[in-house]
Amino acid sequence: MLDSLSLTFCDLAAVAYFLAVWLVHSLASDGRLVRRVSLTLAMNAQRAAWMQTMARRELRMIDTNIMVGLQQGTAFFASSSLIAVGGCFALLGASDHVLSVLSDLPLAGGISRPSFEVKILGLIMILAFAFFKFGWSYRLFNYCSILVGAVPMAHEDGFHSHALQAAVRRATQMNILAGKHFNSGLRAIFFSLGYLGWFVNPAVFVVTTTILFAVLLRRQFFSAARLAVLEPDQTGPGKGESIRPESQ
Repeated sequence: MLDSLSLTFCDLAAVAYFLAVWLVHSLASDGRLVRRVSLTLAMNAQRAAWMQTMARRELRMIDTNIMVGLQQGTAFFASSSLIAVGGCFALLGASDHVLSVLSDLPLAGGISRPSFEVKILGLIMILAFAFFKFGWSYRLFNYCSILVGAVPMAHEDGFHSHALQAAVRRATQMNILAGKHFNSGLRAIFFSLGYLGWFVNPAVFVVTTTILFAVLLRRQFFSAARLAVLEPDQTGPGKGESIRPESQ
């Protein structure tokens, strides 16, 4: 079967490396492999702080505007992923022209049509995965808006009442889950760029995946954005405490 698809051992090894890197990055970002706090976990703490602050506000137009902005960004990426999927199907219809272009690249070897089509189908799967993640994230942000609206006013029963804090926790968990799926979709978009190296050859595929992995790790664990969120005296993620939904 592999012979009919024109996939070599190097191709399969490169794909396995690609998937392993994707998995490692996902687990590390969620705080499951390393103790160092990631930007994702730091922002989860800020999401929780946002919901606590929201509960103290009598007028919550600020919070609803933020939710609208999050939904619009998610919808944009969902639409872009769907357009990219359509572009991949268009590439399948223009395989001969694309193969002639790829054959002119310095590092590209002889790429057969079956191999090219398999690689395109793999790219379609990645982009389709991103679309479903963004679509589900959009729906979860919509649910979060409803849960925000269901949070009672702090002055009704006191800020520390059981009903108020339970409503805040529900909104927080939904917001974190929505962000988690949005990050998963965005990660798929990033890794689809590294996947493009496979169209040249497996060695380039490994190189582009490694470079992408290094860039994403830097942004998660060593970036200026992370330092901006984590103040020196901050407690929470990175101090032995992690904020993640129970469902994760």
